[in-house]
Parts: sequence; C-alpha cells; structure tokens
Amino acid sequence: MRDEVTATRFAGLVAPQVVPVPATIRPGRPAPWADLPSARRRGLRVATVEARLLARGQGVADPVAPPMPEEPAGLRDSAVLVALFDLDGEARVVLTRRARSLRDHAGEVALPGGRVEEGESLVAAARREAAEEVGLDPTQVRPLGWLTPLVTRVSGSVIWPVVAALAGPPALVPSPAEVEATFDVALADLAGEDSYLEEFWRREPGAAEFPISFFRGPADLIWGATARVLVDLVCVAVGVAPPGPEPLDDGPVD
Repeated sequence: MRDEVTATRFAGLVAPQVVPVPATIRPGRPAPWADLPSARRRGLRVATVEARLLARGQGVADPVAPPMPEEPAGLRDSAVLVALFDLDGEARVVLTRRARSLRDHAGEVALPGGRVEEGESLVAAARREAAEEVGLDPTQVRPLGWLTPLVTRVSGSVIWPVVAALAGPPALVPSPAEVEATFDVALADLAGEDSYLEEFWRREPGAAEFPISFFRGPADLIWGATARVLVDLVCVAVGVAPPGPEPLDDGPVD
C-alpha cells in the first residue's frame, strides 16, 4: 500500500486529495442512518447533540474534562475539538484543510487538535490546539461531552474527540504553517443522501480487511480518522447506534 494516487473515484471535488491505494478495495456497508426518513436527518441542532450525549452517558454536566477510559499501552493521547454552532436551524461542525507543506496528511481534512501535553486535560488540549491552529477563542468554547475515542496506526495515538458548542459562526484565522483553510459543514448534509461511503480495505494480500469511512464534503473529501469521528457525531445527532468497534484506522491527526 505504498503507492498513492489521486482519488479519482471521488470525482468532482474542488480540492482533490491523495488517498492510499490498498491491495484490494470492496464496497462497504450503508451509513448507520441510511434507513431513517429524511425528516429525521434534518433540523439537527446543537441542543439535540447535547441532549443525546447526556443520554449516552457522554455529556459533561460540569465541563472540566471527560473521563479517560483505558487505552492501549504505548500510544500517546491526542485531543480534537468537534466545535458545533447553529445556523439557519442546523448544527454545523468546524473543519480544517491541513497545510500542503506538512509532512503528514498534507491537504487532508481534519478537526482542530493535536497532542495532549503533560498534565493537560483533554478539554484544555482541544481548546489550546484550536486556538493555535485557527485562532478560536478558548473562552467561547463550551464543552458538551465527548465521542468514542479511536486509535490511529499512522500517528500512534489515541484520539479523544471533545464536543463543544460555539455561540455562533466563529471568526477563524488559520495558522498558515498548519492550516490551509477552514470551513464548516451541516450535520444534516453529512447525513444526507450520497454523502457517506464506506470501503473495506486490505493492506496487502492475506492481511485482514478493515473499514474506511468517507464523506463527500462541499469541496473536500473527508476520510479516515476524521470521518470516523464524524460518523459517531452524526449517529449521536440522529439518535442511532454507532458502528461497533473497528480496527486501527488511518487519518489526519497530529
């Protein structure tokens, strides 16, 4: 899986990306929300996400930090900020396109985030990274809860997604060294028809298969670890069960 080519099977993107080509690819499963009527996939507000996180036992009544479950040994902690705001009756999530000068995951779509420093809480790390990467004022970030942590092979990280609310559309200033652009996507669009795609990859002949998630954004392809976080987020928003545990995943995170 060392060779990489432009993802021609995701035609029509304004910002095409380079996606690894595994030994084999086969179609995956439908989106977890595929059977829901369109009305259940629209009008997804931040308050709905907050209430459903609390119902899942993943909300923060006292927004200091989510508890840290057991993690695989030898992996470092990273936190990403899943920043939500309401606009025109729909919750939207803030995303970044990584700078093309970066060594890893150049030009890929990511959530603001990075490594948790010694003695730092997950919430503090997510706030700090968002401030450094896109100029988001930490005092304007109200934690709501967290999503299922996941492990990435490339980064050797446990990624802890911290969900937070913003009062409205943020004024963001990307750090050119890390972020090429910022944008936001409505959760209703992520849950829409033909937005989601799953593939099963086999890294090399005889290796185990594993699923990779994709979303077709307004201009970008969202895939790997970032897409996996967004799958869980949409499942929370529409009130369906998330997919079961998944093997190691690849995707953009520091």
